[in-house]
Amino acid sequence: MPRICYVNKMDRPGADYFGCVEMIESRFDSRPVAVQIPIGEEGEFAGFVDLVEMRAMVYTDELGTEWEWREIPEDLTVVAELYHHALVETCAAYDDELMDKYLKGEEKDSVEDIKRGMRAGVLACEITPVFCGSSFRNKGVQPLLGGVVEYLPSPLDIPPVEGIHLG
Repeated sequence: MPRICYVNKMDRPGADYFGCVEMIESRFDSRPVAVQIPIGEEGEFAGFVDLVEMRAMVYTDELGTEWEWREIPEDLTVVAELYHHALVETCAAYDDELMDKYLKGEEKDSVEDIKRGMRAGVLACEITPVFCGSSFRNKGVQPLLGGVVEYLPSPLDIPPVEGIHLG
């Protein structure tokens, strides 16, 4: 079954996004791929870094209704680059065009290629994109829904169900 994962309650004490990603890998038969990393922890949760597009979404109000796209904060640049590299490497295994760009070192401007590779890996049930947020404050919910549309199968991607007559 194709799936994505959402690490909720990032604004609560004890929230550990990276720990959850590790648990997904160790406890489930799944290969998690972080598509976001949180900006701030617990009560300081302010948004996330989008690892596909390599930019930061920062919420400007408490209820998650207003946000701004910004540059990645300096203290997260190295971590974002590491996770972005892992994301591209994983997705490249499912898309020949992205693999070609990756091997040539040209993957920086290939957002659509990354999304296509991610979708192919998800549909093959081999990778699980991991999102983060705080649903109570409506932070991260819209990007999660975008991920559902972007990566999970539509009804057109699944063969029709065949019934059987039992009587």
